[in-house]
Amino acid sequence: MEYYVYILKSEIDGRLYKGHTSNIEKRVEEHNFGMTKSTKGYRPWSLVYFEKFQTRDEAIEREKYYKTGIGREFIKNLLNNK
Repeated sequence: MEYYVYILKSEIDGRLYKGHTSNIEKRVEEHNFGMTKSTKGYRPWSLVYFEKFQTRDEAIEREKYYKTGIGREFIKNLLNNK
């Protein structure tokens, strides 16, 4: 099974959300249908970045990295260079 780390951007206020999943299409839909408490108030969301991993543990570690100060800076630079 493949796992993904994904970054969503709120079209309301531009905030970013980082998560991991094994089904990226379904998970983005869940965010946009209001099925996730932490993102419900900031819909709609756009998928702006994702990475694929072979194991869930790898995906979790990468998600944790993106939630650190260094990881947030990496995302900021990545998205500004798109």
